[in-house]
Amino acid sequence: MHAIDADHRLLSAMRDCGADPRIAAAARALSWSGEHGALWLAAGAAGAALDRERRGAWLRGTALIGAAHLASMGVKRLVRRPRPQLPFLQPLVKTAGRHSFPSSHATSAAAAAVAFGALRPAGRHVVPPLAAMMCVSRLVVGVHYPSDVAAGALLGGLTAGFGAQWMKRGVAHV
Repeated sequence: MHAIDADHRLLSAMRDCGADPRIAAAARALSWSGEHGALWLAAGAAGAALDRERRGAWLRGTALIGAAHLASMGVKRLVRRPRPQLPFLQPLVKTAGRHSFPSSHATSAAAAAVAFGALRPAGRHVVPPLAAMMCVSRLVVGVHYPSDVAAGALLGGLTAGFGAQWMKRGVAHV
């Protein structure tokens, strides 16, 4: 089986999960909340407001998420891969753009998992699973190929990883 065939088959299988109304509703909610990194940017702002000891780190982590999102948008404009078209299965959400590679939702989610996961013990237990669900939601709603999500997650994780030392600068106990 070729990689392109596997991409289509896995996408079809994941999109089929959206036939369950509960799964479809959860995937739509995650997709909506992740638009333009909104969930993660709001979490960063809330963390900065509530955790005065680590305010700077929260703000720098939020900046890394924003940078990762912008990087994904730049790559999308270069690659210009069209969104998937599945026979007999319409996407469960509308998208802000026509291009699919990489998934900006996955990029910002992975950046948040790396950045915010490093700030508090709770972040290591809550953010990565939520970020993974965000990534999977893009397949369930049928707007990204698995390779789009994998590339986005890699881009987001690398962006936040490269900025991790800057993010934690001047913060004790991180």
